[in-house]
Amino acid sequence: MLRVRKIQQHTVLKLIQCFTLQRRQTSLHHAVGAVQWLSRNRPAPLLTAAPVRAIVDEPISIKGQFLPPYSPVTLCARLHCEDGDLWEAFAHYNTKADGTVNLTRDHSVGGSYLGCEPMGLFWGLRPYGEREGPRLRKKNIETSYVVHISLWDGHVSPSERPSTELAAVTAERWFMAPGVRRIEIRQNGIVGTLFLPPGPGLFPAMLDLWGVGGGLPEYRSALFASRGYASLSLAYMKHIDLPGPFHCLTVGDSYFKSAFQLLQEHHQVCADRVGIIGLSYGVYLTLRIATQFGVKPSCLICVNGPAVNIMKSTGGDSRTQDSDSDPQYWTYDHQGYVTFKEVSRLHNICPGSRLKLENITCPLMYILGEDDLNTSSVESVNLIEETLRAAGKSHLFTCLSYPGAGHLIEPPYTPLARTSLWRVKPIKMMVAWGGHVSPHAAAQEDAWRNIQEFMENNLRQ
Repeated sequence: MLRVRKIQQHTVLKLIQCFTLQRRQTSLHHAVGAVQWLSRNRPAPLLTAAPVRAIVDEPISIKGQFLPPYSPVTLCARLHCEDGDLWEAFAHYNTKADGTVNLTRDHSVGGSYLGCEPMGLFWGLRPYGEREGPRLRKKNIETSYVVHISLWDGHVSPSERPSTELAAVTAERWFMAPGVRRIEIRQNGIVGTLFLPPGPGLFPAMLDLWGVGGGLPEYRSALFASRGYASLSLAYMKHIDLPGPFHCLTVGDSYFKSAFQLLQEHHQVCADRVGIIGLSYGVYLTLRIATQFGVKPSCLICVNGPAVNIMKSTGGDSRTQDSDSDPQYWTYDHQGYVTFKEVSRLHNICPGSRLKLENITCPLMYILGEDDLNTSSVESVNLIEETLRAAGKSHLFTCLSYPGAGHLIEPPYTPLARTSLWRVKPIKMMVAWGGHVSPHAAAQEDAWRNIQEFMENNLRQ
């Protein structure tokens, strides 16, 4: 009986030990996913992102640890945007001898991008869903993008829907640094949003102009304020608080002059250090303000836009212009996507719409995407360069040209929109912007660095 009792006690002890081990392994399973243990002493896989909270133009370091050596793994990034769309990117890696993977060091061998691309999981994001032509643009800049980054065993793709994760981490991507102030402007007919850096000032400043898509995009201005510049993002069409038909430009020259002066006269802005930045049609407005309005900006930044007016007058009022340019110059690709490049070619423009570019008196930097399908940006660059050379002002002009970059060169580490939905009424229209994923991402990173250096040299020194 004693022997039987000892056997029973031994059996119970084994059961308790097994039960305890099972509980521990179950706990680890819920914490880090299903792990194929090579050793009882191997720590659970760990995925880190540093910093986990950052401004969107800041790179982050992503590392995986405690993995089997020389093993295939997949990194995946997912976010749900404010429109409800799922955006996803993934990349295949092979761990090193020490069981680590480091995106600042290692090369992706497959997936959304190839090579050593530390931020590829961000700029490589692509939409997954039924909605046609989404574009990732932040609407509420007082909230962050929340990106779920996960680590999977093997080389897998999102379509395979692996059942469990080995490890995961969440990264927050912000457009506003702590202490940046956002102020809605509805003053003397001006519609915009002013962003001010932390502190009392005085701050150098930028007037921020977008294209005929209209509305009031704020994210670039929020980033400028996060880097120490006051910035006024200005609406000029397709905004509920502006007068006239929604699809028309109904504000005149005095509107833009007043907006520049409002920024210049703000008590926290250094009045003689105010620049202007424009993208697409905002380039034409930037050049128009600098050459015809009697104001003196300190510098100009133009991103893929026309140096001539591409809008047409409507309703017999020369001040009211339709956002749709002349359809006879629209072209379509094999998928039916429209491009507006021919609209801005100089031989299709009325000579009276050309600006007196020789009147420019401040440094001008032009960001050129060589695969821009929306605007004849190369012709605009040539026109600006030739005009300033003839006026003896070549020293004022700088052009940064990026092969493989499209029309929408935006802040770094944001995904390319090669095409997107332009409108749904009166008919649905998809627009081709151009650009190829990897070179476009490189262009955005380099252009943003040069934009900040240009602003530093011309607004602070």
